[in-house]
Amino acid sequence: MPPGLPAPLRVGLAGYGPAGSFFHAPLIAATPGLRLSAVVTRDAAKAERVRREHPGAEVVESAGELWGRADLVVVATPNRTHVPLATEALKAGLPVVVDKPLAGTAGEARELLRLAHDHGLMLSVFQNRRWDGDFLTLRRLLPRLGRVHRFESRFERWRPAPKGGWRETGGPDDLAGTLYDLGSHLVDQALQLFGPVSRVYAEADVRRAGVLADDDAFISLTHESGTRSQLWMSAVAGRLGPRFRVLGSDSAYVKWGLDPQEEGLRAGERPTAGIPWGAEPPERWGQLGAEGEEPTAVPTEPGAYQRFYEGVVACLRDGAPAPVTVESVVETLAVLEAARLSAANGQVVSLRG
Repeated sequence: MPPGLPAPLRVGLAGYGPAGSFFHAPLIAATPGLRLSAVVTRDAAKAERVRREHPGAEVVESAGELWGRADLVVVATPNRTHVPLATEALKAGLPVVVDKPLAGTAGEARELLRLAHDHGLMLSVFQNRRWDGDFLTLRRLLPRLGRVHRFESRFERWRPAPKGGWRETGGPDDLAGTLYDLGSHLVDQALQLFGPVSRVYAEADVRRAGVLADDDAFISLTHESGTRSQLWMSAVAGRLGPRFRVLGSDSAYVKWGLDPQEEGLRAGERPTAGIPWGAEPPERWGQLGAEGEEPTAVPTEPGAYQRFYEGVVACLRDGAPAPVTVESVVETLAVLEAARLSAANGQVVSLRG
């Protein structure tokens, strides 16, 4: 990283849709050492929102206008643009954060990683769900579960009426649909918990009229460790299943309900110092125990999305590792590639040997 970086670091944000406006901009604004300096949007209503919500940020119409206005570029644009915009930013000499999914294929991710290494620049991926409170809790509980043989994980919603937009109407080249959207989180969490995958089976369907991209999907993973992960992602779940059901040789953990941080960010709350953030009330805690035992309510760890951008500052200022490395998400993308292939041909796809 070149010497003489200003304090705070100027951040240029490409995109002010849900990812940019509800996640990245608020978290950047709440992180000591960062300042949101410019936002790219051509939409007049979004531009007005930027000026109202982040009055110190300049609104520009193209990503190229960020290069002279930022010390760090954050790409939160539609999925198909992630690779080209990250490539441009790296070639312009700027470190980059890219919203998930980083790319459509593991090969594209490796090429971006090579480019970042060649230029001596940080490249990180916003896999914020590694800091979900329930995920942090489950990771802490793993030794008490024994050998986990089945991991069930769900991101399910009930949206019978389509909302519109590229995520529902885009095609494969747009990386639209639940498989790459919610699946990027679910697969990443499974790999973080249980390691590499040897086999992938997936189903992906379009359930709603007027929708072109998959809105109801399932992925089954066989980990090299022997654990099987079953992952559901849906916009048409009239009754939601548990967020986690984890079955081990010694005990089980069941957790209902989503981490509250997204809800808080959408409501305008911020992880500001001195203010409680990411905590769940006792009625939403998960339960630990096996049949025949009285289950124990386990307090959920506070969620901590703010750690991602704190990690970015530590990386750029102090040379710490990136908060999410590209190497750690390459396998996630390989699994998603295999899942898309499996859903298309109805067969199990082998990733090892």
